[in-house]
Amino acid sequence: MTAKLAEMTTVEAAEAAGSGTVVVIPVGAFEQHGAGLPLATDQIRAEALADAVAEALPGKVVIGPGVPVGVSPHHQAFAGTVSLRPALFAAVVREYVESLAAHGWRRFLVVTGHGGNNATLGTLAQELLRDRPDLELAWAPVTALAKDAVATMELSAVSGHSGEAETSQMLHIAPHLVRRDLLTPGTTSPDQLDPFARLARSVSHPAVALPYDRLSPSGVLGDPRRATAEDGRAILAEATDRIVAFIKEWLDT
Repeated sequence: MTAKLAEMTTVEAAEAAGSGTVVVIPVGAFEQHGAGLPLATDQIRAEALADAVAEALPGKVVIGPGVPVGVSPHHQAFAGTVSLRPALFAAVVREYVESLAAHGWRRFLVVTGHGGNNATLGTLAQELLRDRPDLELAWAPVTALAKDAVATMELSAVSGHSGEAETSQMLHIAPHLVRRDLLTPGTTSPDQLDPFARLARSVSHPAVALPYDRLSPSGVLGDPRRATAEDGRAILAEATDRIVAFIKEWLDT
């Protein structure tokens, strides 16, 4: 039987809920990813990871409806970006969770391809602890789960959004959507940043939110020309393994 809730009948959904499956909700963003990657990059990566997890855990996971627009005000200066307010994004995810909980599901894992959603997901988890202690909500960003794979890559001194790691994933997952001829370096070194932006990108400091046009005129951090599909495959494989191991233990608790 399919793992995608959207492809199930209501009878099959009831059976899946009754069997104690974990609902995986892929969420992303609709935002600029430089000249070489599509606006839906984060959702595409989140859905690919959800699919890989479901394939590795047949009968244990149901892929719920995704949320293709996330919290992206920091990208608003770039054309095509669409953003939800944090409270609205949290409300949408919560409505998904509570709608499905009404039919028996109790465990939910949100896979986010967009780091800008993390703070809101953390707040939502705290609200559910208060209001719905019968439910369990976990969340995980895609690339952060694959630290070992990313550590083997040749990264620029400044790297991140639309850079080496993210472009590598897209070359593996959806190479037909990568405009290879348009991949160009963005901000690659700290000396390209103004003093406050450089401080914001340094480690072990108070968190700072800055618009991406202040970090990079092109919206790119790093050099996507260094990206390879092989690195993308390794990132997805490590992220999949980590989530699969987590779910297996979760189901045993």
